[in-house]
Parts: sequence; C-alpha cells; structure tokens
Amino acid sequence: MRIDIVTLFPELCDSFLGASILGRARAKGLFEAHCHQIRDYTLNKQRQTDDYPYGGGCGMVLYAQPIADCLREVQRQCAAAGRGKPHVVFLTAGGQPYTQSIAKRLAGCDSLTLVCGHYEGIDERVIEAFGDEEISIGDYVLTGGELASLVVADSVLRLQPGVLAEAQGFQEESHWDGLLEYPQYTRPEVWEGRTVPPVLLTGDHERIAGWRARQSHERTMNRRPDLYEAWCRTHPLTPGRWKRSERAALIRTEPEWAAAAEIYTAGWQQLCADVCTADYLAAHTTDFMKRELQADRAAGWAFYLHSTAGEPDALVGVCHRTGEIGRLYVAPQAQGRGIGAKLLAFARKKLAEHPRPFLTVLDCNRRAIALYLRMGFRPSGVHAVYDPAQDPAASAFCRELKFVYTPSENEGDAR
Repeated sequence: MRIDIVTLFPELCDSFLGASILGRARAKGLFEAHCHQIRDYTLNKQRQTDDYPYGGGCGMVLYAQPIADCLREVQRQCAAAGRGKPHVVFLTAGGQPYTQSIAKRLAGCDSLTLVCGHYEGIDERVIEAFGDEEISIGDYVLTGGELASLVVADSVLRLQPGVLAEAQGFQEESHWDGLLEYPQYTRPEVWEGRTVPPVLLTGDHERIAGWRARQSHERTMNRRPDLYEAWCRTHPLTPGRWKRSERAALIRTEPEWAAAAEIYTAGWQQLCADVCTADYLAAHTTDFMKRELQADRAAGWAFYLHSTAGEPDALVGVCHRTGEIGRLYVAPQAQGRGIGAKLLAFARKKLAEHPRPFLTVLDCNRRAIALYLRMGFRPSGVHAVYDPAQDPAASAFCRELKFVYTPSENEGDAR
C-alpha cells in the first residue's frame, strides 16, 4: 500500500510514520509513505497558502491551487509506479465520523492520499474536484488536520499484512467486530490488593474465551449502548437446540402456578430493584404475583413453564387475542444458558396467527433489549412512562418501550 499525506507540516507526519511499529514496518517495505509540503506547490514568491474567506468571517482559508497541483503530482507518481488513481480523503470537521469499518475499507486501497486542512478550512472547490470523501475523527476542533490524518494513517496501516505480528492482534480489539474489547491483565497476579480474574489463570482456553466474550458484551452494553444496539441489529441470534432434559408446558396445576410465581417474583424484583420504591417492591410478594398471573390467565393469557431436568427455571406468557408476549423471566440461577432466547422463539411460534407479535420492556433492561433486537424485534414507540414526580411507586425515571417483531429485518430468523 502507498499512503500520501498532503500537509503544511510534513516533518511532523513523517516522523510519526517512521517511529515504533509503523516505522519498523515501513523500513521493511510493508507499506510506502510520502509526506508532501503544500508550500512547494504555491505560485507566489511568499509561498503563501491561504487568504481571507469570501463573504467575510474569521480565520484564513487554504488556497485550492497548491493542493490541487500537489494532488496531481501524487497522481503522476502513482501512475509512474504502475498504481491506480489514489483514493483521496480530506480531513475536515464536516466529514463523516471515522469508524473501524471505514478503516477496514480504506485498508483495501492500493493508494490512499490524506489531505490535512488548516486554519479556517480548505477552499471547497478543490474538495469537490479531487475528494473521494471527507472524514472527521470526532466532534471537536483541532488546530490542523495533521493529527487527524495520522489517526487515519495509523488505523489503516496497522491492518496491512505483516505490520502486526498476528492478525488476531487487531481482530480481537475494540471496534473490530463492533464491540469494545474485554479488559486485559498482566503480571503481577496481585497488585495493591487487586487480583487478576481467576478464570484467566486456569489455562482453560474455552472458559477464557467465554469470559472474554461476556466481558466484551457487558462493556459495550454499559459504556456504548449506541454501538451495542447497532451490533445487535446486525448479528441475528438463532436460539440453540432444545436439550432432551428441557421442556415447556402449559401451566395447569397449583404446584406449577406456585413455581411460576416464584420465578416471576425473583425476576421482577431483580429487574425493578433500581426503579421502584422499597415499599412497592415489598408489596410484590410471591402470593401477589401468583394472583396477578392468574388474573392475566382469566383475561385470555396462556402461560408456559420451562423446566430443565424436571426443575422449573423459566416462564413466558402469550395473549392470542392481542398477539402480545409477556412475563418472560428466567430464574437467576438459570440465566446465561440461552433459555430466554428459546422461550422467546417458542412464544412467537405459539402466536402463529399474529405475524407481528409484540412485547414491552423497560428501557433500563439492556440485556432483554439486546435479546429482542437480535431476534428480530424492533422499537415501536413508548408504551408507558414511570416518573417519580408523578408515580409514587417509581424511584427512578424510566420508560416502558414497545417492540414489534419485524421479519423483514430479521434475516437470521428461521421459523
């Protein structure tokens, strides 16, 4: 790959590309890098590169001419070396936000040219004439585009074959597959009373991989819910096969209602602990929850109890009249086994007469929202709002969202 940077400070950029990992890779010929001084292409004696903006305003604007002539020279050099026309990127505050997916795409270019803005900006006409795209590395302002160009260059060049020792070195990092990376640890095993998670010391690669995957999901869910939602939308989930020891049956007997009420109570208390008052939580006893389930049954709901090896561990309800799925709870000790996904698919199939069944979920229940998104349910408005200023049972503001099954978006689904 060849990368060119068009800048007022070529020494700054060149020194960065000659240091550390990139410097060693450049010395080995794993990529070719050139930094061009815009002033070398000016036509005035003062080597002036900017002037006042038409229409007035603060700051100075870079001329189109020297940048255009520099880009033409880069194109000539690429052609002389047998390369195609370079892909030209202008680093501007108004460009599209830079992401790892863009880095992957740019890493596939044979020739990439980065143009650094400065002062108040660049004459728009040269961007229109030569630019293939504009990129911004964030919603903040820098004194020039050099740092931005180096961010792009670093993220692209490290993806070139041989630059990093192993491809796994970047494939497991944050943003590579849309998630943040799991936490890392090194020696000593205990530092100032803080220990390394025991699973990392077991040598069990399968358990370690599972732990890292869970940590990656948790970290992304909590720190970057926007990223996690996007990831869920693009990674459909197919529930695992039911084990021989698993079954889901319509609740009929008193012992089954009692078991369902216990699962419902434990799950509801766990979910609502941070959004409901202590008095409201205390009022929702197992007996109260059993009466609520039975009242729903009288209103047309059907409830199914999931069990593993004869032990009840999950609950789900469906309403054939409205097409609603509800009361999906998995006992705390059974969470993390994929039971929730299996029961959600089970409930949707029970509502075969409703092609677009729906459900509701609190906006603070991120795990459930992730599950629903991955299984083809999409947001469809706000069902209810719980505001402590108006609702005496609420201790924190939250919303109950409505999600509707949307088959057209759920490419990974199989009925």
